[in-house]
Amino acid sequence: MSANQSELADPPKDGISAIQFAPEHNLLLVSSWSTEVRMYDVLVNMKRAQYNHKAAVLDCCWGTDQNRCFSGGVDRCVKTFDFASGTDTVVGEHEKAVKAVCWQKELGCCVSAGWDKSMKVWDLRQNRCSFTSNLPDKVFTMAVTSNRIVVGTSNRHVWIYDVRNLSEPEQQRESSLKFQTRCIRTYPDGTGYALSSIEGRVAMEYFDTSPSVQANKYAFKCHRAQDEKGVDTVYPVNALAFHPTYGTFATGGCDGKVIMWDGENKKRLQAPWAYPTSIAALAFNPTGAILAVASSYTFEEGDKEAPPDQILFRSVSDQEVRRRPKNANPAN
Repeated sequence: MSANQSELADPPKDGISAIQFAPEHNLLLVSSWSTEVRMYDVLVNMKRAQYNHKAAVLDCCWGTDQNRCFSGGVDRCVKTFDFASGTDTVVGEHEKAVKAVCWQKELGCCVSAGWDKSMKVWDLRQNRCSFTSNLPDKVFTMAVTSNRIVVGTSNRHVWIYDVRNLSEPEQQRESSLKFQTRCIRTYPDGTGYALSSIEGRVAMEYFDTSPSVQANKYAFKCHRAQDEKGVDTVYPVNALAFHPTYGTFATGGCDGKVIMWDGENKKRLQAPWAYPTSIAALAFNPTGAILAVASSYTFEEGDKEAPPDQILFRSVSDQEVRRRPKNANPAN
């Protein structure tokens, strides 16, 4: 283990599905296929809490602060956990697996989306589902900004909702990438989102539909390997994470690599960081000084022997994550 990287003690043992830091603390939420949601104190490298679903957990998120979290999974339930009382409660249910959960601050509600082609808004103040939207296909990924919800579904649909008017989508888009969507994450400044696909590409998109803004969107290739004959192996890009201060971002692929990018200047910031197996999830801590990396086989090559699941914490320097002018060279 390098000096600038440490490993989480006692990680989940079966398929890490999501990781997220608390809004203002070095507390890491982890969900997994082992039916567990765990909370770790990263500074002391210790598990502080755990609760379970009845089946694999596919996503987790924090609420407004470090006192409450949410999760959803194959048991079709959306759950919330109160860390003060140590109790978990079923908030509501979907008709099929819950693929994504997010906390939408403007609404003050948990948003869930699932394989039943629906998105639901859960208002804990009224203890009910306050809104349901029917989507075109099963959900693969979801992200939020201060006033928007972005949902990526199968068949490359991207539906964008303005939380001030949920009655219908603000925009209904088709992914600019030709292959299946894997992950969507919104820009820290709220102006757009990055979308990754199973075919080693990332698209940089903007909400503003005016031609002058749309002229700035682009896509790029990443997470590819070339053999001695010049044949490319293309890997799915499973994970995206934006730096909270600089707006640069990390990508994680099934090649076991993590790469930092400057989207504004269209530059790679450093040579790829290599890990034992697929990168299942990524998360920066609130200050952006630590990047959590979930190295966990995602079964892109079927059932096979794979390295044990790990979560590693990489201490990142300003040089590795700060934007760099177009005429500057990438770091080694």
